[in-house]
Amino acid sequence: MSDVTLILSALAIPLVGALVIALTGANRNLRDSLMVASAVLVFLTVLSILPSVNAGGRPGVVLFEIMPGLPLAFAVEPLGMIFGLVASGLWVVTSLYGIGYMRGAHEKNQTRFFACFSIAIFAALGVAFADNMFTLFIFYEVLSLSTYPLVAHKGNEEAKRGARIYLGLLLGTSIGLMLPAMLVTWFMAGTLDFVPGGILQDNVSRGIGAVLLILYMFGIGKAALMPFHRWLPSAMVAPTPVSALLHAVAVVKAGVFTVLKVSVYLFGLDYLQSLWSSDLIMWVAAFTLLSASIVALQKTNLKARLAYSTVSQLSYIVLGAMLANELAILGGGLHIVMHAFGKITLFFCAGAIYVAAHKSEIPQMDGLGRKMPITFFAFLLGALSVIGAPPLGGFWSKWNLMLGAVEAHHAIMIVVLLISTLLNVAYLIPPVIRAFLLAPPKEDAHHDHHDEHDSTSLRRFGLAEAPLFCLVPLVFTALGTFVLFFEWVPIRALLQTIFTGAAS
Repeated sequence: MSDVTLILSALAIPLVGALVIALTGANRNLRDSLMVASAVLVFLTVLSILPSVNAGGRPGVVLFEIMPGLPLAFAVEPLGMIFGLVASGLWVVTSLYGIGYMRGAHEKNQTRFFACFSIAIFAALGVAFADNMFTLFIFYEVLSLSTYPLVAHKGNEEAKRGARIYLGLLLGTSIGLMLPAMLVTWFMAGTLDFVPGGILQDNVSRGIGAVLLILYMFGIGKAALMPFHRWLPSAMVAPTPVSALLHAVAVVKAGVFTVLKVSVYLFGLDYLQSLWSSDLIMWVAAFTLLSASIVALQKTNLKARLAYSTVSQLSYIVLGAMLANELAILGGGLHIVMHAFGKITLFFCAGAIYVAAHKSEIPQMDGLGRKMPITFFAFLLGALSVIGAPPLGGFWSKWNLMLGAVEAHHAIMIVVLLISTLLNVAYLIPPVIRAFLLAPPKEDAHHDHHDEHDSTSLRRFGLAEAPLFCLVPLVFTALGTFVLFFEWVPIRALLQTIFTGAAS
């Protein structure tokens, strides 16, 4: 099968999957089986493109031209390959998890939920494989629209309000800021193509370029730079599989992926270093990174704490892009992968706790680790990876970001990263300590949460873990954070082909 066929197939399968899910909704076992099958097929299809990209190729296809020089086109380069593999690979485990969660929590409208989920993955892959800013923008907007019903899934007033904030901020920033920047880029550079080394340096003055950078960085609302971050905690009203989709698989990763694409392929690192606004955005990222961590410390709801953690962690990648050197870009690309595995593990655990124990507040989780040791040990691994502790994958992305700060002679940013790491410890480790070391509340001491969906195979050992469809994915992603510490070199080699050609 040719690379062109593979690219088109990777985009088509989720759309066909969404239609199949909608048509088979009356038989939930058939529907869910077909959903998982389509997820696996998409991942295998995306994986099949990897050898060509590793060899230095940039397989692509032009569908049609909107006007001369402005095509709807796809091409797979290293950053897109990484994002495509993360999105499609984690879609498989999120699909399995979603089955366990949606059934265990007795959620309604599951067919609509899973159909929209598939469309969101289609949009995420469109963003990953976009060959120009116009194509990326189209799929970026489809991603926002397709996830709106997921955020509003519960249908109550709180969900509707959260969904309105979610969609309003994402569409407002992209149409109000990013689209004008694209129009100016098109007018002055004559193209929106992603080109190694950038397209702006020889076509736009540094003054205009500095303004364009501000418009792009704040216009990419999915990167959640303050003050355009409120959509992310507002979306926490959605079911936990949606939170996993937002924070690890698709939405926020589409945002920071776009930040890296714009930095590397529209501005170019040399031109980016020459713009005064790159320092401004760097300081905004540093402020977001620290202040969101401080807010996370004050949240007692576990999902809310994790949401602000994500706001903070995304700014690591924005900061890396603004440092504008190869090591920092490498660190940012690695962080897309490492944070995805760490954060999806944390959200999977939060959902498992809700399904099995009906608890969402951290003080309610005292002693719960004795009944759910697998879940809370997985939470610990995910937390340590997000913190950046070895031997877990998050260490390598933070290490390379720090090396990038050293190379850029921004010692203050090393201090920012170190302070943020300490804050990560302060808000991620206490839930585990409370779960394992504190006594359960009196009302829970003699009450064992149990329902027909519990994993009865574990109950015989005195455990009250979530259903296996919830438990297996979180164990898989938690182990993934460990494996990535030892298997990060192929990811680094692929990212380095941005600058050097074929992977060694």
